[in-house]
Amino acid sequence: MCLDCLPTRLSRRNIMKFAGLGLAAAASMPIIASASETKHAAQHEEKPADQHHAAAAPALSPNEALERLKEGNSRFIKDANACAANLAGRREELAGGQHPWAIILTCSDSRVTPELVFGGVTLGELFVIRNAGNVLDTGALGTIEYGAEHLHAPLVVVMGHKKCGAVAAACDVVQKGTQLEGSIGKMVQPILPVALNTLFKSPDFVNETVANNAISGAHRITEESHIVAHLVEQGTVKVVSAVYDIESGKVDFLDAA
Repeated sequence: MCLDCLPTRLSRRNIMKFAGLGLAAAASMPIIASASETKHAAQHEEKPADQHHAAAAPALSPNEALERLKEGNSRFIKDANACAANLAGRREELAGGQHPWAIILTCSDSRVTPELVFGGVTLGELFVIRNAGNVLDTGALGTIEYGAEHLHAPLVVVMGHKKCGAVAAACDVVQKGTQLEGSIGKMVQPILPVALNTLFKSPDFVNETVANNAISGAHRITEESHIVAHLVEQGTVKVVSAVYDIESGKVDFLDAA
């Protein structure tokens, strides 16, 4: 299922075996580096690697990145069995800088893992932002701007998911007047206008709000960020919305902002 996987699949028992060997190896490694190693590392400290590679052109167009996500999701649906990628080698490749080809804003729900949902992509491919309800707050928008402008990722996806607890909580506030305690009430505030606008328009209030919340978030990116809007106008970045079905594993792409 992974893009960079071994020729033969590993059984769950073998995967656990390799994980145990990795832990044992880590435990046997010295904790403190030698003075010469520390000095060597300090001499080679330069500006962040991302700055060094920032001028690199994106390897994929926005449409190619979107097709890669769709193909990966198809693989995930057809064969969701785990496989092992050469992560050690991949880490070495990425030590000099990262070049993700898609930015994903999605929910923190433990059932939603973009790296798996989109076909087992490996290290360095997706630039992921997660919070409850895939809310476009200041932190999320700034991260998207960084990924699009500085890392040159050509695609931004705002992905909600069915049976989202954060969206359901916002719907309860709108429909039932529920009072949410602590910071949860503040957290879902950006979803409330979407829920209010969706009320009475669909028999499936929550899941319809999930879709509308993703669409709203995608539209707000270009409305609130002149950086991303400029890249979209240039045709170097595309912003789309999507909904993930946690039961079937399918991602439905809804529209482009």
